[in-house]
Amino acid sequence: MNTVRAEWTKLRTSLGTCALLVAMVAGTVAVSAAAAGFSDPLPGADLPRLSLTGVQLGQAVVAILAVLAVGDEYASGLAVVTFTAMPRRSRVLAAKALVVAAAVAAAAAVAVAGSVAVGRFLLPEHALAARPAIGSVLYLVLIGLLSLGIATGVRSPAAGMGVVLALLYALPIVNTAVADPAWQRRLLRIEPVSAGLAVQITGGAPAIGPWKGLGVLALWAVGALLAGAVLLERRDA
Repeated sequence: MNTVRAEWTKLRTSLGTCALLVAMVAGTVAVSAAAAGFSDPLPGADLPRLSLTGVQLGQAVVAILAVLAVGDEYASGLAVVTFTAMPRRSRVLAAKALVVAAAVAAAAAVAVAGSVAVGRFLLPEHALAARPAIGSVLYLVLIGLLSLGIATGVRSPAAGMGVVLALLYALPIVNTAVADPAWQRRLLRIEPVSAGLAVQITGGAPAIGPWKGLGVLALWAVGALLAGAVLLERRDA
């Protein structure tokens, strides 16, 4: 409990953390509003998904927050102090994961609720759908945990951000360039972002089911955290 309290104190007293959470909420709602306000959806368009377009920007801010939660300690040398005071490193990582997940979940709930409200205002035909909204909150939390695990493994804020942002934005672009539709569909089922964002889809025939897709992202996040924990225990601070 003391470890969780210490990590929570570090997170909440950081001006950077507060600014990133506010930026995540504002950016997510703003992009969602722009997508809903400036688009001319065709009949049968996936309006709940359209109103949550801003999540694709919000995930970048969440990733940066999670990477800095551990990367800044290595960059500043504070990691040595932390692991001297709390030598059970896996417990420290678990505490970081808990407080990052809690902070992201709270901010994501506000961002998604704002996006849905704006979407329903700008698109009167928009029907309220609970699963895309709830799933988007969980998606952002899992992106935060995935980013935290990667940052723990690489120990560098710059390298961590590079790896995470490549996963979030470069890998989906590479997938779309695959010529074989069968292989493209297979990749969409295992790639974390495309699979995870399937939870927003309310129509058509997605490559993977909504909750299965979110489960794929959860496996990526758990794998990254486990790999980070193993490396954390085996290396010097």
